[in-house]
This record gives sequence, C-alpha cells and structure tokens, in this order.
Amino acid sequence: MPGKHVSRVRSLYRRILQLHRALPPDLKALGDQYVKDEFRRHKTVGPGEAQRFLKEWETYAAVLWEQAKDSRQSPTGTASFGTSLPEEKLNDFRDEQIGQLGELMQEATKPNHQFSITESTKPQL
Repeated sequence: MPGKHVSRVRSLYRRILQLHRALPPDLKALGDQYVKDEFRRHKTVGPGEAQRFLKEWETYAAVLWEQAKDSRQSPTGTASFGTSLPEEKLNDFRDEQIGQLGELMQEATKPNHQFSITESTKPQL
C-alpha cells in the first residue's frame, strides 16, 4: 500500500507543476517553489495529515485546471487565477500556516522589479 501512496503523491506533484505552466511567469516561479517546499515539508507526516494534505492539493489542482481551461477559452485572452479563502477555513489554520500564508501573500503581491530596463548613458559611436 505505501507504494500506491507514493505514486499518488508523485503524480499529484507532477500534475500541479504542469498546471503551473498556465500561470504568468512570476506566479509560476512562486507557485513551483511553494509546491516543492510544501511537498518536501510533508514527506514524513502521519497518515491523517497526509490525507488532508493530499485532499487540499487535489482540490487546488482541480481549481487550477478549470481556471487554466477558462483562460485558454477566453476570447480576450485574459486570465484569472486564484480563489477567495473562506474565513471558516482560515480559522482552522495553525499559527505557522497563517505565517506562511502571510509570506506567500506578500511575495505574490509585491511588484516584479526583476526585469527593470534602464537606458544606457554611454555615448553611441
């Protein structure tokens, strides 16, 4: 049975990373790193927590798949990714999870200054 569980986890992990290809580049990079960290962090959890973990990530994958499909079918080409987090779900989070969520929100909403272009001040010959 453990082999089946490992296969399910790996399959879900790969599917999520594939779904992230539909995201804008900055969100893809952020999402890929977050998924890698979370799956690594949950490698040794107990069976109950592992089931909750997989259920939440399977739900995420299903929502992301629908949003990616809607994005591809949109006549305007605009994409809308994400979903609201209900307050009752937020109340179930541990303090550590609230901190992670805050960090993720800060990272996801900060302006992307990675590719700033400045004009050259060198004289052209």
